[in-house]
Amino acid sequence: MTYNIGFIGYKFMSRAHANALNKLAMFFSDAPDIERHVIVGRNEPALSKAAKTLGFAHTATDWVDALDEVDILYNLTPNSVHAEPSIAALERDIPVMCEKPLAPTLDGAEAMADAAADSDATAATAFNYRYIPAIQYAQNLVQAGELGEIHQVRGRYLQDWLVDPDAPWSWRNSEKLAGTGAIGDLGAHTIDLTDFLVGDRVGAFDRVSGHLQTFVEERPIEGDGETRQVTVDDAYTAQVEFESGAIGTFEASRFATGHKNDHSIAVYGSDGAIRFSLERLNELEFNGPDTRGFETILVTDPDDPYYDHWWPPGHVIGWEHTFVHENYEFLSAVESGEDYHPDFADGLAVQRVLDAIQRSDESGAWVDVP
Repeated sequence: MTYNIGFIGYKFMSRAHANALNKLAMFFSDAPDIERHVIVGRNEPALSKAAKTLGFAHTATDWVDALDEVDILYNLTPNSVHAEPSIAALERDIPVMCEKPLAPTLDGAEAMADAAADSDATAATAFNYRYIPAIQYAQNLVQAGELGEIHQVRGRYLQDWLVDPDAPWSWRNSEKLAGTGAIGDLGAHTIDLTDFLVGDRVGAFDRVSGHLQTFVEERPIEGDGETRQVTVDDAYTAQVEFESGAIGTFEASRFATGHKNDHSIAVYGSDGAIRFSLERLNELEFNGPDTRGFETILVTDPDDPYYDHWWPPGHVIGWEHTFVHENYEFLSAVESGEDYHPDFADGLAVQRVLDAIQRSDESGAWVDVP
């Protein structure tokens, strides 16, 4: 079977996923057959250009009509548009890949997760960093007990693209369109990675204490001469206690000068530790009983996760390849009918943590995660 793919949205994330789909058959011989069928957007000239660039055969300006033409829907829109099209597709049992965070609000995420639970279709939350070979390697170490009892997790996601107060306003600065700022856009990734790496060792997030901060209150509208209010956070920090009694510290910022895309996570256990940074995504630092401090493992060997599909040892891959792996796993799950993770339930679990951190910031107290 050839699956007709539909995209809603044609900008940053659409380019990332379209590039991944373009590479699937070249590197994954058993990947399902797909056709980039229709791409949906409101600006017809820009949409037409995007269709040619991204390899889609057709365009549409109404996602409702597009659902009649697709076998699989990719919802790659701003967060405020995640719920309605995704729920409508799932009610038709059309598989959905939805970008993260799942929704701007906890209520929206709950509605999406309920729709997924009631549907026979696969519903995926797009946490692509689970599919970095070094992260998969790290999870294997944790699952094998190489770190012993997990005591502490430290996660951060640092960028600096908003340091300049004259950087233009975008939908990511709007509570209505995005829901949150750095905490949802960046922190969601760290929370999901924590669950992926150690969730079955430390249990769920039990309670949190969080702080959110907005540094620039308004930004210029590009080409307009006017300004618009910033209604989301620019940075957050949080302390976490897990059900096991393990603890965590988390932060994300769009104001971390000198950091372009530094998503880092470290896990410390009774017998060892791991450290990872997205800016060196082919490497994993490991400390164990037989190492003298941390040693760096270059995760590029043929027996490392996914590397039998790529290049000879030492020939590294990059950020874009995480989307290839993610799409391969998602589409393979659609074809086989097997479970896929992270699904909408996983996305909802992340949203509950995000919501609890926000409520903690508002109350100034520790908050339980439901």
